[in-house]
Amino acid sequence: MNKIQVIQGGMGVAVSDWKLAQTVSKEGQLGVISGTGIHLIMVARLMEGDIGGHVRRALSHFPFHDPVQWILKEYYRENPQEGATYKRPPMWNFKPSKKLNELTVIANFVEAFLAKEGHKNPVGINLLEKVQMPTMASLYGAMLAGIDYVIMGAGIPTQIPGILDKLAKHEKVSYRMDVVGATADDNFLMDFDPKEVFSNALEKVQGLLRPNFLPIISSVVLAKTLLRRSTGKVNGFVVEGHTAGGHNAPPRGKMQLDENGEPIFGEKDTPKL
Repeated sequence: MNKIQVIQGGMGVAVSDWKLAQTVSKEGQLGVISGTGIHLIMVARLMEGDIGGHVRRALSHFPFHDPVQWILKEYYRENPQEGATYKRPPMWNFKPSKKLNELTVIANFVEAFLAKEGHKNPVGINLLEKVQMPTMASLYGAMLAGIDYVIMGAGIPTQIPGILDKLAKHEKVSYRMDVVGATADDNFLMDFDPKEVFSNALEKVQGLLRPNFLPIISSVVLAKTLLRRSTGKVNGFVVEGHTAGGHNAPPRGKMQLDENGEPIFGEKDTPKL
């Protein structure tokens, strides 16, 4: 593996799909899949007949047989009718069903497996701190496929390193949700327990690779905060300036707009490397 010079951007809802990530990684750089909404994408691919058979090929490598069977029965259409209505899985909520957890784990496994297929170079997954409910299941699915890096922005993901540590050992994890209107006394925790989701099937799987964690930052202040407050090891940072677009923090100081109504960024907003 050559020294990485390019970290491919994570663009949600399969804009950064496994084909792009695989291509970048095969060139010796860091290809990155997006885990955001990937369970919806996998369902759509199956309902469109799984063109090329890629999803079913990846599913055949998933270590737990039973959930794969219900997913195929529920969503796969061998000869899809033009204009047919797509089935949609339930929306994520504070208490997801076992099947929604299974679907999310497996969808992330599939995307990571396909991105890593045919080469031995690292692959990363991008998730958003602001989209919290599916995160634990998404991470576990990608880790079952041997994902090498987890890249997260759109917030301050201090809880993720500790979650990665525990998921690598198939241990139960909890994630404190950011809830609008919550008070300092509120503690909205979501749980994810691999042993509950996959019952006794975990006996087939040994410990998992704990992927490197690279939060996306835009300032030294944020880097120091993550190093001080994170629940486990931060392995590095992806540094983005305000020109990166996406989920930028607002300018520091008083908000000022240019003639087009866009925020004006100044010297304080330039990361000091």
